Amino acid sequence: MPTSRSISLVVSVFAVAGWGSFSQAQSRPAAATAVTYLFPEQITVAADKPTAVDLHFKVAPGLHVNSHTPHGEEFIATTLNVPDASGVHLVNATFPPGTDFSFPIDPKEKLSVYTGEFIIHAELSATRGEHLVEATLRYQACNTNVCMPPHSIPVAIDVIAK
Repeated sequence: MPTSRSISLVVSVFAVAGWGSFSQAQSRPAAATAVTYLFPEQITVAADKPTAVDLHFKVAPGLHVNSHTPHGEEFIATTLNVPDASGVHLVNATFPPGTDFSFPIDPKEKLSVYTGEFIIHAELSATRGEHLVEATLRYQACNTNVCMPPHSIPVAIDVIAK
């Protein structure tokens, strides 16, 4: 039969374990709000001709995402993907250069990251007609303490090709 002391010990262990999970969740960035697609939502292009389009994104305050060309293979690069079946083709995407970032614990190690707002200069080609493209931006967001798993957000663009 358990004593009140052993029951109290078990309750204390669960309380501490629960608090650890709670505090870890509080320091982990929220995946859904790490990066926001700002605009454009609709563009008009010449049919079957590559057209330049600037795609604007914003990284939430206190977070950073690895750039398109991180400084190590172990880091997950930010990428843009346009599905093949959308009637729109991503001819080229030029990502901005990353900003060097280091942690106070190891100032010699530099990461290439995006913070604040950044723009991807894309070149799109579309067949004649109206196409609702559901492109995706894939990234890995971190704060100064922890990185969350890679995440993708929709980049919806209404493309009207005339």
